[in-house]
Amino acid sequence: MKIIILGAGRVGGTLASNLSSEANDITVVDSEEDRLRALRDRIDIGVVSGHASHPEVLMQAGIEDADMLIAVTGVDEINMLACQIAHSLFRTPTKIARIRSNEYASHDGLFRSEAIPVDVIISPEQLVSDHISRLIHQPGALQVLDFAGGLAQLVAVKAYFGGPLVGQELRYIRKHIPNVDTRVAAIYRKNRAILPTGTSVIEADDEVFFVAAHQDIRAVVAEFRRADRPYKRIIIAGGGNIGLRLARQLERHYSIKIIESNTQRCEYLSRHLNQTIVLAGSASDQELLLEENIEDTDVFLSVTNSDEANIMASMLAKKLGAHKVITLINKPAYVDLVQASDIDIAISPQQVTIGTLLTHVRRGDIVNVHSLRRGAAEAIEVIAHGDEKTSKVVGKAIEDIDLPEGAMIGAIVRQSSGSEDVSSYLRSPELAMGFNRDMVRKEGEHFEVLIAHDDLIIQSGDHVIVFVIDKRFTRDIERLFQVGFTFF
Repeated sequence: MKIIILGAGRVGGTLASNLSSEANDITVVDSEEDRLRALRDRIDIGVVSGHASHPEVLMQAGIEDADMLIAVTGVDEINMLACQIAHSLFRTPTKIARIRSNEYASHDGLFRSEAIPVDVIISPEQLVSDHISRLIHQPGALQVLDFAGGLAQLVAVKAYFGGPLVGQELRYIRKHIPNVDTRVAAIYRKNRAILPTGTSVIEADDEVFFVAAHQDIRAVVAEFRRADRPYKRIIIAGGGNIGLRLARQLERHYSIKIIESNTQRCEYLSRHLNQTIVLAGSASDQELLLEENIEDTDVFLSVTNSDEANIMASMLAKKLGAHKVITLINKPAYVDLVQASDIDIAISPQQVTIGTLLTHVRRGDIVNVHSLRRGAAEAIEVIAHGDEKTSKVVGKAIEDIDLPEGAMIGAIVRQSSGSEDVSSYLRSPELAMGFNRDMVRKEGEHFEVLIAHDDLIIQSGDHVIVFVIDKRFTRDIERLFQVGFTFF
């Protein structure tokens, strides 16, 4: 696939690195030559220096026969204009734009072929906010990933001494929680991946990935660690786009305080938030944190634009008694640095965003991709099509499917028999953006989450959740689910 990426920043660079390793023809456009030079030194791609929305620059990048344009510069207007030019002058088939401003993204009628022709909108701030919100709603989890609009979730949790299943074989989980069905997709022990079986023994400090229906997550988490009490008090350091979005999402259910250093921004936050307390000051001010009872805070979230400020504020908050700290970190080197520190969860915006972008690049009917373990592993939601003659998976029991090495089917989401056809709901782009959560509750009754046991037979239309411990085998998953004209 021939793909042009506009913007060689962190998102564009991470995306180029991921896609270049998958036999794609990648060209990156940016106005800063130093960025392009650093990128080209690391990976085998084409680069073009120039203004990303100028037609001549796009032509140099090969827009005339490109399959996809991904505009992820730091300026919304450049991204939108580039998509408009790609559509009007070159009829580029697929156009993806990064839109940061909610003033643009919130208007559904704006992005249409007869208006601004953007096929897919990516909002990193919204994706990061949703990612953090899921962690808040599932205490104790290191990562919570939605599939089928949140009906099924893949959760990462660290096993601790005291967890009922720690030191025991996995098969005993059914005796511990007989009314809950789940499947462990992978275990990471000292950064080494283990494909689990029923006799696998969970050890303390293991990082365990499991799949379960949304309503069963807490019961499964409690098997691997002492259950965390539900969070109540949350402090958000940074009132930028992510901080504002988080406060809006959480303030109806939690006690929220935002610390923001810019007084004008504080006034803006006060006008646009209903129940959140806005504090003017520095999140690394020890006196301020003590005054706000940091020792009684369940979660301290640091989401400013500065990695250094986030790390320092989080470490101070933890030292002063915050129960859990979650920190936004852009630089990959810093993520390695804080792994052994007091920071409980470090979140990389690039890794959160990259999965949504990969969803639209993958071959086959893939509706969800999550990049895991810093891009080494992936979790995929793919729709099975065809019948026993044209498909390699439809009509087969899971134990009979020839999965590539290191891949495991965790669950499927199937439309309930006899219900009206609402399958388009699971494809809704708004779900990938984190919107329409009321739709989940409304339409969820039409679907059932089936945990993948060996005798489960896949049907056409099933949404299959696959965990791949090595993303090199992702292409094999794509081929496995493709429909052939004649397959024997």
